[in-house]
Amino acid sequence: MAITEFSAALNQVATERGISPEQVLFSIKQAIIAAFRKDNPGVVTEDDELTIEMNPNDGSVKVIKDGKDVTPAGFGRIATQTAKQVILQKVRETEKEVIIEEYKAKIGSIVNAVIFRADSGLVIVDLGKTQGIMPPHEQIPTENYRLNQRIKVLIKEIQTTPRGEEIIVSRADPNFVKELFSIEVPEINSGVVKIESVAREAGSRTKIAVSSSDAHIDPVGSCVGQKGVRVQTIIKELGSEKIDIVTFSADTEKYIAQSLSPATVTMVVLDEKTKTATISVPEDQLSLAIGKEGQNVRLAAKLTGWKIDIKGSEKIIANEDAIEKNEKK
Repeated sequence: MAITEFSAALNQVATERGISPEQVLFSIKQAIIAAFRKDNPGVVTEDDELTIEMNPNDGSVKVIKDGKDVTPAGFGRIATQTAKQVILQKVRETEKEVIIEEYKAKIGSIVNAVIFRADSGLVIVDLGKTQGIMPPHEQIPTENYRLNQRIKVLIKEIQTTPRGEEIIVSRADPNFVKELFSIEVPEINSGVVKIESVAREAGSRTKIAVSSSDAHIDPVGSCVGQKGVRVQTIIKELGSEKIDIVTFSADTEKYIAQSLSPATVTMVVLDEKTKTATISVPEDQLSLAIGKEGQNVRLAAKLTGWKIDIKGSEKIIANEDAIEKNEKK
């Protein structure tokens, strides 16, 4: 390694990693000692202490044992190659750390990605500078992922694994829907309209509760858009997942009633102690309030944080169970 090349590389690595050249040299020396022990088993034992004298300008090396120079002939080439490997490794580590830090700042935001590989239930996506992993539970169950397919993903978290730090992305997380609305609805991006809560069963249905800080701006209307264009754009991105948008209210009774949309609620009785809401709806609205397999009431409960008991629901559930049993026959 030429003098200028060695010293330039040394200083570059030290600067990029925010450490001193002495610390980089220490790593190089440790690697050279390991290389010396491996290539010269007859010269030293495991108990022998070795030190390395290295010229920081030209990278020349001496191996010292018990105060004596035991550097073999031709070892300079091995030492040079080892130094190169250490420096390259440090550069790669630095580059990876910089990329990870960049994506840590993007946690909770949506980015464009291209599917790099999809097998064994795991989807690997190309994020541009690096790759992200979308585990099965972060995928929309109704979607099929294909090689080179362009998709939007949520940067969910950075996970530490035996292979190092990995970027976990998601399309099933409720925050994915929340961020899609933030992108599509200017009033959310400006802070006038706020998404208060999201409840989602990915691939099937999502409920969101929205509020407005401006009495002249309808939060639901803002999210739906003129002729439904805004919400339809999001539904298309989600593969026709149903979306219910309801108005958030500080009045709990009113909020819970709204959460059961599209059903009409006639009465809400709250039990603050058990945080249970007993709901009454017209008989012809009962199935709508409960939803298929209880989905509507289940999502309403997630959205509001209240347990919801709908009067007369037992009869509907019993009928659904009977229908399901007949279908199986």
